[in-house]
Amino acid sequence: MSNSKLEILTPENSQLIFIDQQPQMAFGVQNIDRQTLKNNVVGLARAGKAFGIPTVITTVETESFSGHTYPELLDVFPDAPLLERTSMNSWDDQKVRDALAANNRKKVVVSGLWTEVCNCTFALSAMLEGDYEIYMVADASGGTTVDAHDFAMQRMVQAGVVPMTWQQVLLEWQRDWARKETYDATIGIVQEHSGAYGMGVDYAYTMVHKAPARGKFNGETLPPETT
Repeated sequence: MSNSKLEILTPENSQLIFIDQQPQMAFGVQNIDRQTLKNNVVGLARAGKAFGIPTVITTVETESFSGHTYPELLDVFPDAPLLERTSMNSWDDQKVRDALAANNRKKVVVSGLWTEVCNCTFALSAMLEGDYEIYMVADASGGTTVDAHDFAMQRMVQAGVVPMTWQQVLLEWQRDWARKETYDATIGIVQEHSGAYGMGVDYAYTMVHKAPARGKFNGETLPPETT
């Protein structure tokens, strides 16, 4: 029996959408530390850039309520159009539907705010009306309470959405460490955004393999005093 959701995400079969990653929306997030959330969003964005993933960025009521998209996200895609909306459901906006269709990939990786509103309505509508597969990045999305996020994720999973984490997406795209064309970019993203995993990579590179530290420190290391 064929099941396309059993296919691993690849740079050739998936696209990426960021929904309402804006400060006023982030202010309301309670299920995840907001700085961690932004770290994960930017890590996912950098992964998309490194693997050449077609990416859509959509915003809601920027001037009247939500504020401007995180500059760290826009720095990754400085030339991307911002698809402004009034509807909470991105699928209602023709520009968004057209952008997704133009990318010609049915697997849509989603990062957005809030999980229980803008993410959930988009996911259900895109699956029902557009026949898309939705891969919801739970730790690059946020809800107004823990319950709001968790129950929205449960609702979507019951409807057929595939839950993921941002690092899972990154490593699924990389898949094989022999893929040298994206190896350095993947490791760089891990080092800067993957917390303990990234620290471990830095340690292994410098202490085990004796590679130079990746920082730009030029100061002197003073030896311990002897008595």
